[in-house]
Amino acid sequence: MTRIAVLDDYQGAASSFADWSSLPADVVFFDTHLSNEDDVATRLTDFDVVAVMRERTPFRESLLTRLPRLKLIVTAGKRNAAIDMDSAREQGIVVAGVGGGPSGSTAELTWALILAVVRHIPAEDARVRAGGWQHTVGTDLAGRTLGVLGLGRLGSQVATVGLAFGMDVIAWSANLTDERAAAVGATRVEKADLFARSDVLSVHTVLSDRTRGLIGAAEFAAMKPTAFLVNTSRGPIVDSDALLKALHDRQIAGAGLDVFDAEPLPPGHPLLQAPNTVLSPHIGFVTETTYRSWYTGMVEAISAFLAGEPVNVLNAPESGDTR
Repeated sequence: MTRIAVLDDYQGAASSFADWSSLPADVVFFDTHLSNEDDVATRLTDFDVVAVMRERTPFRESLLTRLPRLKLIVTAGKRNAAIDMDSAREQGIVVAGVGGGPSGSTAELTWALILAVVRHIPAEDARVRAGGWQHTVGTDLAGRTLGVLGLGRLGSQVATVGLAFGMDVIAWSANLTDERAAAVGATRVEKADLFARSDVLSVHTVLSDRTRGLIGAAEFAAMKPTAFLVNTSRGPIVDSDALLKALHDRQIAGAGLDVFDAEPLPPGHPLLQAPNTVLSPHIGFVTETTYRSWYTGMVEAISAFLAGEPVNVLNAPESGDTR
């Protein structure tokens, strides 16, 4: 019988968001994450299909070559930088994507983090629970400047909410035009101006070789000491060492982070003790609507593959050769 592994089901929720019993297969759900490649290879050695939620578990060539039984990887979303697409194709492994991702859930979480960090909500919550009362002074958003790094779909949603709060919105990305920025009520600025002028800087660009480490020591040095950084995109876009130094040296006022270089964040990681931070465990896309859409899509993609008609193939031999 075909065996299917559903990985990194942290909340034990996958089974309730789709009808996995419709598949003629043995389905096993794993709610624990493995970071060591040897452990992952041992866990998956007897599986034909692996379902992955975003980029929680890397599938590099070194792992794929150790899984001769594997024939299909199905991932939430239409891209997954943690999967070596070329190596999978060379080994006859189909990688299929699932559409219908979050429409606004990550933008909503972005604003949850912004509000939490500028108003010190976690710290005040802890103080009240400990029997205390007010001990911080928050920052107003109205009249301040929201900087958006990456004005795509999510960045545009964040910008729109910033306008509703009465903020001035500026934006930059490598290919952003004045017209595109103006269409969502923002003003395009140069990269240096984005960092120098932002009171809240929100990151919404895709991780690539060009954007890895895009925000480093020079960028933090250019920011206001009263400014806040919020990252709900990908951890490596921000140089974590530079961020830690900026926080400890008070180069910036604080940070709200949903993404990290290593996920899950390892015990003892320096960010866990960093001042003026609000940390969430990469939950921008973790909502009931999104999970229902993605897990249902996974079941449909697996069913199609088992029927000999794979859909939404991401590693087809030629670009555009997908269904």
